[in-house]
Amino acid sequence: MKHIVVLTGAGMSAESGIKTFRDADGLWEGYDVMKVATPEGFAVNPELVLDFYNQRRKQLFEVNPNQAHYGLAQLENDFKVSIITQNIDDLHERAGSTNITHLHGELLKVRSTFDANHIQEWKTDLVLGDTDSNGYQLRPHIVWFGEDVPMIEKAVTICKTAHILIIIGTSMQVYPAASLMHYVPENTPTYFIDPKPNIESNQYLTVIPEKATEGIKKIIQML
Repeated sequence: MKHIVVLTGAGMSAESGIKTFRDADGLWEGYDVMKVATPEGFAVNPELVLDFYNQRRKQLFEVNPNQAHYGLAQLENDFKVSIITQNIDDLHERAGSTNITHLHGELLKVRSTFDANHIQEWKTDLVLGDTDSNGYQLRPHIVWFGEDVPMIEKAVTICKTAHILIIIGTSMQVYPAASLMHYVPENTPTYFIDPKPNIESNQYLTVIPEKATEGIKKIIQML
C-alpha cells in the first residue's frame, strides 16, 4: 500500500472558519503574537495568554471539519496516510483521519509548566490556579515561538518513507516545518495546494492553485 504523507497548515482549516494563524502585520485574531505565543509573553501576562487560548478553544467547538478534511480521511480507504499538521485544532481527527502528528501542539490539551511530558486533555477554560498533581500551573499544550518542536524528529522519520507528498494550505515558510519536504525520497511525486502558490510546477511537483476543498477533490481524481 502506497504511503501518502500530507503536510497541512492554516489554509487547511480556513474554510471551516478558523482564521489563519498570522497575517502580514504579525497579529493573530487581533493580538500581537509576541504577547500571546511566546514563553516571555506568558511570563509577563499569563492571564492574557490563558484567556487568548480559552477563546481559541471555544471557537473550536463552533466549527466543523470541511470537505478537505473529509477528503484526506477518505484517502485512507486506498492508501496509508500520515498527516503532519502545523494546526492546533482537532478537525483532522473529527473528520476521521487516524494517523496525525501535531507539530505545534493541540488546543484541547494542556501541560505542566514544570514537566513538559505531563500532558492532559482539556476542553474547558484554563485559568491561573489550575495545576498538575504536584501543584505546578498548567499551560496550553502549544509550541510557542522560541520553543523546541518536540515532534519534528518523528515527522522527519515519517517523511523519509513517503511515496507521495501532499502539501496543503501552508506556504512552507515557517521552520522547522518548512524543512520537512526536503526529507521525502528524491523524485517523490508532490502536490502543492494553495490559492496563492509561491512555487511553480515541475516534473515531480504539481501545483494546484486552489483552496483546500477544491484542491483535494482534484488530487483524489488524480490518484
